[in-house]
Amino acid sequence: MDKHVLTLNKVAKRIQKQQIIHSVDFSLNQGQALALCGGNGAGKSTILRMIAGILQPSSGSIEVNGVSWKHDRQGYAEQIGYMPDDYRFGQGLSAEETLTFWASLRKVSKDRVQDILNMVGLYEVRNKSVSSFSKGMRQRLLFAQALLTKPPLLIMDEPTNGLDPYWLESFITLVRAAKMEGHTIIFSTHQLEIAEAVADHVIFLKEGRVMEEGTVNDFRQSYGSHGLQSAFHRLFGLPGSIQSNGGETR
Repeated sequence: MDKHVLTLNKVAKRIQKQQIIHSVDFSLNQGQALALCGGNGAGKSTILRMIAGILQPSSGSIEVNGVSWKHDRQGYAEQIGYMPDDYRFGQGLSAEETLTFWASLRKVSKDRVQDILNMVGLYEVRNKSVSSFSKGMRQRLLFAQALLTKPPLLIMDEPTNGLDPYWLESFITLVRAAKMEGHTIIFSTHQLEIAEAVADHVIFLKEGRVMEEGTVNDFRQSYGSHGLQSAFHRLFGLPGSIQSNGGETR
């Protein structure tokens, strides 16, 4: 039986009188990737921030490799790498200096810094100030810091925002490689083609509720060859339609 790396059990979040996340249950095994999909305000980032330990659930429990944030914060933090949707980097620091600073906090070798800068395509610009970086380059640096410690669980909030088509392909390659190395991955995205390319499991969220979940093949069987795109149109009542291979309007 596979061991669950990530387990959410009846996780909910309430802020004042508003229910942000309704009861959510799912688990992930080693080497699996899960994509959280849905529109703005669906609750994707809230779920990821609860898993990262930034927010605490109002009810329910979250464990990573059997470790709970409530009972062992340091042990929990050592299990995860977190990539936020954006970050305000220190003024004047280069990419290498920024990553070296994070590495020193996490007791990671300088060799790892060089390797990962090369991995994400920032080695040639490692001495440039991060303040001069494009959105896509900042995203790559955030991805690099999340992978520094080779964490069992990698959490990424809209990791492909601002990436050009070339680096979208590179991101897919990097995520697939991380899965092969045994990383478990959960990420949010608006780009369903990214979810389809790398996710083993997909969850559609709306207003903090799980609308539907399953594998990419599950969605293709239910909604036709366009799978996730058709599901998104159907679940969220969007105008227009997508044709399946058989010509049926989904």
